[in-house]
Amino acid sequence: GTITHMAVDGRYAGHIVISDVVKPHAKEAIAALHRAGVEKTVMLTGDVKKVADAVASELGVDEVHSDLLPADKVEAISALREDGKKLLYVGDGINDAPGLALADVGVAMGGIGSAAALQAADVVIMGDSLTKVPAVIRIARKTMRIVRENIVFALVIKVGVVILSAFGITDLWVAVFSDVGVCLLAVANALRTMRVAKK
Repeated sequence: GTITHMAVDGRYAGHIVISDVVKPHAKEAIAALHRAGVEKTVMLTGDVKKVADAVASELGVDEVHSDLLPADKVEAISALREDGKKLLYVGDGINDAPGLALADVGVAMGGIGSAAALQAADVVIMGDSLTKVPAVIRIARKTMRIVRENIVFALVIKVGVVILSAFGITDLWVAVFSDVGVCLLAVANALRTMRVAKK
């Protein structure tokens, strides 16, 4: 940690070691991100290199950048985005706001997040547990999968009814009922987003 030396009336009294506490379940969250298919986890921090390296090693973070000012974090994020892959940034402080805005997906921790971070983020997690970040990814993936299913299903049914109507096989009522039926089935399918497997 950061060592602060103290003196009382001109005489050395000792020192205090100031160190951030690693969030509970942080190691578990990093492991869950890797299981979810996240290729690389990167820690951007203003802490000194020795502390940052120790925390990254403890948590299993793939890459660490230390001694960063807020402007340095923005530069690091820009460099990470150059490979064309999607970037998800997680932060909670006011100095994280530029990074949250610059990333493809900015995730703010709502329990302790600053107002600037919450406004800049795309997703706000109501709480401070990092284990919710992998859950956000699973929910987003499942939602997009269901959206694609609904679009394909609706187009297939509607095109099929149009073709049948063009040949005079069906009438207007079949088209109306199929349209309503497609809407109801799409809504029912969308309700599956409420149930996401916990991994």
